[in-house]
Amino acid sequence: MAKEKKHAPKGNPEERGKLKNKVYLEQLRQLHVELVKMQEWVKEKGIKVCVIFEGRDGAGKGGTIKALTERVSPRVFRVVALPAPNDREKSQMYLQRYLPHLPAAGEVVIFDRSWYNRAGVERVMGFCSQEQVEGFLDAVPAVERAIIDSGVILLKYWLEVSEEEQTRRLEARIEDGRKIWKLSPMDLKSYSRWYDYSRARDDMFKATDTGHAPWFVADSNDKRRARLNIISDLLSRIPYKEVPREKVKLPKRQKKGDYREPNYQFKRVIERF
Repeated sequence: MAKEKKHAPKGNPEERGKLKNKVYLEQLRQLHVELVKMQEWVKEKGIKVCVIFEGRDGAGKGGTIKALTERVSPRVFRVVALPAPNDREKSQMYLQRYLPHLPAAGEVVIFDRSWYNRAGVERVMGFCSQEQVEGFLDAVPAVERAIIDSGVILLKYWLEVSEEEQTRRLEARIEDGRKIWKLSPMDLKSYSRWYDYSRARDDMFKATDTGHAPWFVADSNDKRRARLNIISDLLSRIPYKEVPREKVKLPKRQKKGDYREPNYQFKRVIERF
């Protein structure tokens, strides 16, 4: 069983201030060690884990997923970020395109946005009818119950960001050539509809925050602290033990024998920095 660990001090986030990078990296390293242990347990025991990340634009979902997956195997931890549905997918049952991506034994599947698109962006931006939204919210608890009954550990995280912090982050994307791709025309339209998204979030929580599949909310105004909180919480909700393994020792290399390094006439050595 994952042991509860002490991380940042408790108290009001505003009183604590932003988490220092040195502290963040120290804590993250410890959590990465635990994630590797959990990964090996998932493989060993054939555990199935599905993690959903939702939140407003700029809430920090991508950074959290990166922090969660950067030290584990992509063969075990699989990130799913589906594009807009094509014409064929639009004709399917709404949840149908998501179901094939659910985990098999020994997998952790992470949805960077999920079927909850219907309760959020599709509702707010008018991509579906109110009747479709209501039908979705009515059906989801039963679908998630079926997913859990099939042996999947389902975890749902909502990253909550303030109006001011969202504005700061989106404005920063405009000025940063590394992040401008994150600011789509849809993001700009969504930005102006803050309270429409608030109503959509509230209705989503009311309908889908169930005993068998509850929502866990992380204050993401401090991105570093949010990442640590989420990873720590995830570890606490997956019953894992360290898998015994032999100590790794590098073997001796073979002897050179009669091998000789070739004397190439040309070598394309790249030295740009």
